[in-house]
Amino acid sequence: MCAMSNLVIVTGGSSGIGRALLANAPESSHRIDVSRSGTSDVVDEHVAADLSDPSQWAAVAATLAARIVERSWDRITVVQSAGTLEPIGFVGEVDADAYTRNVLLNAAAVQVLGHHVLAALRRVDTRAELALVSSGAAGNPYPGWSSYGAAKAAVDQWVRTVGAEQEQRGGVRVLSVAPGVVATPMQEAIRATDEADFPNVARFHQLHEDGELIAPDVAARAFWALLDDRSVPTGSVTDLRDRY
Repeated sequence: MCAMSNLVIVTGGSSGIGRALLANAPESSHRIDVSRSGTSDVVDEHVAADLSDPSQWAAVAATLAARIVERSWDRITVVQSAGTLEPIGFVGEVDADAYTRNVLLNAAAVQVLGHHVLAALRRVDTRAELALVSSGAAGNPYPGWSSYGAAKAAVDQWVRTVGAEQEQRGGVRVLSVAPGVVATPMQEAIRATDEADFPNVARFHQLHEDGELIAPDVAARAFWALLDDRSVPTGSVTDLRDRY
């Protein structure tokens, strides 16, 4: 068996939980990060892309498809972690272009790239999983996070539906995973937000002060343990806080 028998692809792998997922991937993995800035210390390959720009999606999809089919991997894991909360604020008040980029990155890119990944995985015969990072905001309204929460709700429903499809034909395990409140740059941005734009900001200050934020490596290890738990069926929407 060759030294690198697993393929691990993570979008948004330059920081936060995406970077931690790459850092904690199985040792025998070829690690690919898809992001704007990249992270050189925990990856084997960086695909530079701004996934909020639809004109870049086809090129990213083609690159990932080529990696998926270029050799006989023992396992292929794709995690879509790229996302943004910006702009935080009420609908009709925030910058329209920034709001559009939020919708494209959090909702549209996830589904379109997921489609291309699953199409490529149909061409290989190996254990494969596609995991999408969700959030508790998918089921709870947070004023100021309208597009983010709506996108995560869409992620959950996409996974439920596509998981049902994969049960009928395809065989890829498709999962939605909410990691909880993780100590990432996104949390720093939340705490820096004015209460007028995000009325719930005090709760996140309290979580930080109480030391209740989850370390990225802890979240990543729990995430990988979930992926390794074959009793979790395709189409599952899982909150990792139930597994810490």
